[in-house]
Amino acid sequence: MVNKRGNYPHSRNSLATKLFPRKLTLYSITVYAILLFAFSIFIFIFYGKDIFQHEQMKPLSSEGSQSQQLPDSKLWGAPHHYGLRPCVKPTAKYKATQGWDRYMTVRSNGGLNQMRTGISDMVAVARIMNATLVIPQLDKRSFWQDSSTFSDVFDELHFTTSLQGDVRIVKELPKELEHVPRARKHFTSWSGMSYYEELTHLWKDYQVVHVVKSDSRLANNDLPVDIQRLRCRALYYALRFSPSIDNLGKKLVERLRSRGGRYIALHLRYEKDMLSFTGCTHGLTDVESEELRIMRENTNHWKMKKINSTEQRKGGFCPLTPEEVGIFLQALGYPPSTLIYIAAGEIYGGHIHLLDLTSRFPNVVFKETVASQDELKAFSNHASQTAALDYIISVESDVFIPSYSGNMARAVEGHRRFLGHRKTITPDRKGLVEVFDKMEAGQLEEGTLVSYLVMQLHKNRFLDVL
Repeated sequence: MVNKRGNYPHSRNSLATKLFPRKLTLYSITVYAILLFAFSIFIFIFYGKDIFQHEQMKPLSSEGSQSQQLPDSKLWGAPHHYGLRPCVKPTAKYKATQGWDRYMTVRSNGGLNQMRTGISDMVAVARIMNATLVIPQLDKRSFWQDSSTFSDVFDELHFTTSLQGDVRIVKELPKELEHVPRARKHFTSWSGMSYYEELTHLWKDYQVVHVVKSDSRLANNDLPVDIQRLRCRALYYALRFSPSIDNLGKKLVERLRSRGGRYIALHLRYEKDMLSFTGCTHGLTDVESEELRIMRENTNHWKMKKINSTEQRKGGFCPLTPEEVGIFLQALGYPPSTLIYIAAGEIYGGHIHLLDLTSRFPNVVFKETVASQDELKAFSNHASQTAALDYIISVESDVFIPSYSGNMARAVEGHRRFLGHRKTITPDRKGLVEVFDKMEAGQLEEGTLVSYLVMQLHKNRFLDVL
């Protein structure tokens, strides 16, 4: 019989002999040691950051009444810009505008931010179609019923002069063209360059083209780089607010800074029209829910009439409630003393619903509490002008948080990126609803675990926070 037990050590020694020479030179040992050290350093660098962040966020226990406290640099610090910077200057191929004898008139539509985006689009379209742009008319017929003119909201002189090398802009049509036939156009949304270039055939039969809606959504349609840069110049440089709005907005920012040094601008979309439009009734009484349903039924241009509020909320299509915002901010680690400016219209339910937020963060203010009645008197009954004040305060805030991704939220976030990547936190509403529902069902207790779950949900949405 073959002694297998006796053969095993022999086989092992043979393998070792193949892998490692019996006599290792000093040079070989040194090379092995250097390679092993370098490999260890690589592993540490590659995994060290993730391990450190995970340990920071790891819950100490499944219970506890206090959320984790992050350092100020994480709560308030601006995100890394990775070398990105505004790119708005025209290229060397860009040519100055000419004095065209064909004109484009525009009727803007929507709220302040929808109109701002639409006007910047119309500047680009006028350039593409070789037209002289007449100062746009602002929306006076929408939900807000605002009678403000362009010069009431924007610095008209600055608008025309800052774009004089791009598009010829005039205050009004020449007298001889006021009553001539006009081509009425409702531009097809999401159209690109070729669409507008084809429309230049209108100049053969008309000297004036009237655009019935400015909401053409021109962005990201394979536009040439110079047209995209023109849109940015129009939106972030040319559309400056009127001196009266700009001056008061800056004063209110200074007053907020004097109170606490830094503040959060919270765009709390808990207004009656927003809740009615989205069909979101979570946390409301039956009477309030019915009031919203009737409002939606009676608003003709709102196409959706029957909405399942529960499904809307689960899908993440509802604005966060004041209570949910409070839980969210507390879970992130903001202390109760944090100064919060509410950039929004009248909160539905008033003090009763707002108490769900102020009970956690009592240092909550509105423009009406920061400005005097005399200062706001000139802006009363002008929704676009008061929205402009909220816009200025939101852009200048240390942290901007929208409870719903509407026009205002996207406009402010874009402007803040343009000005240097200022911190914006966009809640993951769909993911948060799952956490909130478990809390309501008694499956989760507010504290360290909830804080951990909220941070985990958002770690890839705003890495600068975590």
